This record gives sequence, structure tokens and C-alpha cells, in this order.
Amino acid sequence: MSTLAELTPLQRQSVWRTLRSPRLLKTELLAGLVVSLALIPEVIAFSIIAGVDPRIGIFASFTMSVVIAFTGGRPAMISAAAGAVALVVAPLVRSHGVEYLFATVILAGVIQVLLAVAGVAKLMRFIPRQVMVGFVNALAILIFLSQMPELQAVPWAVYPLVALGLAVVYFLPKLTSAIPAPLVAIVLLTAITVLARITVPTVGDKGELPESLPFFLIPDVPLNLQTLKIIFPYALAVAFVGLLESLLTAKLVDDITDTPSDKTRESWGQGVANIVTGFFGGICGCAMIGQTMIGVKASGGRTRISTMFAGVFMLLLTVLFGDVVAQIPMAALVAVMIFVSLTTFNWHSIRPATLKAMPKSETAVMLVTVAFTVATNNLAIGVGLGVLTAMVLFANRVAHFVTVKRSVTGDTEGQVAIYTVDGELFFASSNDLYTQFNYAQDPGRIIIDMSGSHLWDASTIAALDSVTDKYESYGKQVQVHGLNEASRAMRERLRGKLRD
Repeated sequence: MSTLAELTPLQRQSVWRTLRSPRLLKTELLAGLVVSLALIPEVIAFSIIAGVDPRIGIFASFTMSVVIAFTGGRPAMISAAAGAVALVVAPLVRSHGVEYLFATVILAGVIQVLLAVAGVAKLMRFIPRQVMVGFVNALAILIFLSQMPELQAVPWAVYPLVALGLAVVYFLPKLTSAIPAPLVAIVLLTAITVLARITVPTVGDKGELPESLPFFLIPDVPLNLQTLKIIFPYALAVAFVGLLESLLTAKLVDDITDTPSDKTRESWGQGVANIVTGFFGGICGCAMIGQTMIGVKASGGRTRISTMFAGVFMLLLTVLFGDVVAQIPMAALVAVMIFVSLTTFNWHSIRPATLKAMPKSETAVMLVTVAFTVATNNLAIGVGLGVLTAMVLFANRVAHFVTVKRSVTGDTEGQVAIYTVDGELFFASSNDLYTQFNYAQDPGRIIIDMSGSHLWDASTIAALDSVTDKYESYGKQVQVHGLNEASRAMRERLRGKLRD
């Protein structure tokens, strides 16, 4: 029989293998428990941001986690009611109420399923590495900054408790990994505050916990075009923001665990989870990056079991043991989240040696991603602007790789001007093509050798047409040679059709 060390990563994360191994199953269940404890105050806070009852956020996190455990494409990733989408729907809740919110969640899920079918997950390959680095660093900064309100205007006892919690989550794994360090920190700090009767902010101070299970419902909204007109913009925004955050998180977990994931399945899995959540009276959700890091990096979760039980434990803890959960000091959760932020940040990316070796354009892409993500508190905006910056800088760099060399052959009466064009021609690099030719000084016959280039778009065809038209206006004969098959087919299809 193979030992654990001899198994491939995919075999090691197998659900069935985990179920047959008490040790692996314990790790998954404890990871789910730790995540559930960290989820509760976060979800309550996001519910308040969205303007809904905290119980709506908790119900959503339960249904999202359980459904995505079966439908998702990235094992061990945590999906729940998230801050990014809560910000999107907050105006809708204020103007039209929670029933329209539920309808929006369902429609957003449908849109996500359609986007998955359309292959939106394949666009992930266009996100450069430095955007991912910026995404991770911005995420770490946001996690850290989100804990700062918990350290302001609080009793002095909070600070030593946070320090003790940080010491536990940092040093305990060096001694033993039998129990997740974050769980030990939470239990230890809770016991200290309860037994010593230390008055500090607790989970119960964040909001009312549910006392019943969620139930199936149909959103009480008119089924007409007016309703669709109201909810569609919000649903579309939720769908895109939720998918982007989920797919980026999935890619991050891929890197941490050295295992692949099915991004298309994750896309429609998120959609199905949101549809179910909407019908059970929950707010919209997506991948929870901070909680995923707690489950994967800090607690060792690797399978769908930890994902599912994060939701199950959260609901059971709040419904059956709400009085106990309410006594957990926020200092314990702050310590865990600060530790996650510090371990998530890519410190190598900002070392002087790394910055010195890295092209300035690559560093600029990372900084733009970090700056706008932190400034807007929106990962989608930061990543979008990071990708846009990378595209512009890449286009500008590639545009300078095209060269045009001129030579003249033949005698005085039969001279031929030969222009050799080398490089990839597209909208950026072809803009200056028109200015590279000596129209008035060239002899009566011109040959443009394109064997070392490729025509990528209509802008290039239009530029080449302008060159040949200019020569013809001088009464000179011009020929284009050496086009590869794809470039020649595009030119034949578009030639003469791009002028007004």
C-alpha cells in the first residue's frame, strides 16, 4: 500500500481517502471549525454593510459553503457572504428592500452560470503574474486594515490578548500540528476572558445570532420587466465581481496547494450556490479570501469536507451554541486574521534585490494593482486596472519591436525600392507604419517584404492600405510580398473595405 508521502497531491486531497483516514478527516473537520468561527463576525459585519439583518448573512454563508462544496471546482476554498458583493447591493437594499435583494441574488447566479457556459473562466490566462502578486499583497493589506477598527477605542486588555493570540498561532505549529493553532488561540483566549471575567469586545457585540434554520422562499417581487430593470444592473455587477474574486482566489489556492482546479466548474458552481442562496433568503456571496487562507494555510484544509463543514459548523454554532459563540473575544479572531495577513503578503516581491532585478513596468503593474485595490477596497477594480496597465505597457513595449529597413537595387532606369518589415503588427505597432516610407523619393517600383511580420488586426490592414494608396497616388507600382497564409487571408478579406 502507498504511504501518504508517495501519493500525488490529487490523491492526497481525495475526499474518499480523507473519509477513510481518521487523521486526515480530523484535520478537515478542525479546519472547517476554525473557519466557521472566523466567518461569524466577518459575515455579520458584511451584513451590516449591505444593510440587512445579520441572520441573512449567516444563512447565506451556510448555503453557499454547503452548495459550493459539491458544485465548486476548487476544493478547500471557502465561499460565503462577502464584503465585495455586499458593497454592490447595499444601495439596492436601501432603495427597494431585501425581497429585491433575494431576486438579485438569484439572477446573479443565473448570469454566473451563463458566463461559465460562455467560457469566462478561460480569461484567467490573461491575468499577468504581477497582477496576481499585486492581488495577493493588496488582499493581505486589506485583511490587516480590516482589523484596525477592532484595536481602536477598546479596553487595554485587548492588546495583550491579541499579542498572546499571535504568539500561539505563530509558535504552536513549531511544536505540534495535531490541532490547528488558530483553534487553540480562540479557545485559549475565550477561556481566559471568561474565567478571569475580562471585559473586552466579543462576537456577540457584533449582532444578533440566528435561533432557527433557513427556509425555502420565493422572493416577493412583481415578475415583470420593471423588476428586471431594477435588479439587472446589480445582478450583473454581483456576477462579475463575485466570479473575479472567486477565480483569483482559486488560482491562489492552486499555487499554495500545488494542485489544479476546474475554473469553469467553479464559475457555474458559484452561480448555482447563489441561486440556492437567493431562494433561502440569503445575501449574495463569493469566495472569502481571508477565511480561505485560514482554512488552507493556517489549518491545513485540502478537500471539500472542510468547505462544507465550515458552513455546517457556523450554522450549528450560531443556532445551538449561540450563547457560547457570543463570548468569543474579538481579540482572538483579530490575532488570527493579522497572522493570515502577514503570511499571505508576498514579502519576496518587495525585497530590494527583487525590485532591482524586476523590469520597472512589471513593478508598476503590481503597484497599480495594490494601490487601487486598497484605495477602493474593491479587488475587482484593482485587478481590472492592473490588467489594463499591463496591457498598455505591453503594447507600448511591443510597438517598438517592429523595424522597417529600406534598400534600393537595380540600375538608374530600373531601380526597385525594397522595404523589409520585421515584427508583429497590431493596432499599437502599426500606427507609425505609414510614416516609414519615402513616397516622393522612391523609384517607380516598390516591394514591401512582409515575410518577417504578421498582421494581427484591422488597424494593420488599414495602415498597409494607406501605404499602397499613397504610392499609387504618385503613380508608382507597389507590391506586397511574403505575407503568411493567415495575414494574406485577412488582407484579402478586409482590403479596400476599411475606408469611409
